[in-house]
Amino acid sequence: MSHQPETIFDKILAGEIPSHRVYEDEHVLAFLDIGPLSRGHTLVIPKERKAQLDELSDDAAAAIGRVLPRLCRAVMQATGATAYNVLQNNGATAHQAVMHVHFHIIPKLGPRGLGIDWRPSSLASDDAAQLVRAMTEALDNNS
Repeated sequence: MSHQPETIFDKILAGEIPSHRVYEDEHVLAFLDIGPLSRGHTLVIPKERKAQLDELSDDAAAAIGRVLPRLCRAVMQATGATAYNVLQNNGATAHQAVMHVHFHIIPKLGPRGLGIDWRPSSLASDDAAQLVRAMTEALDNNS
């Protein structure tokens, strides 16, 4: 499967650990989070074992991209939520607890759901220009 260490998600994928499966196809599995922030909190994972989003193949990323909006609609319809967050963390310092790519769909139901302490800063024009050049070069080199 991969050189990545096995995680609890691999055991869920293999059926070794029970889960409340919401959706499954050949590339993606979605299931309810066992420690939900709100009712309907759903995890969406690729079947490809990669720790971080930037490591995913284009096929696995596309498969998630195709199903994620449908799953968001299903979560909203099932819970009655009118707002939700989609959260995806990469790396332990970014609060990733399970080192397998996963997206959280977290309905906002009154006070229940995701709370964010957002601390914006400013973007200097010269820094923005340097970042754009570096990112464009990285995109050209990784195409």
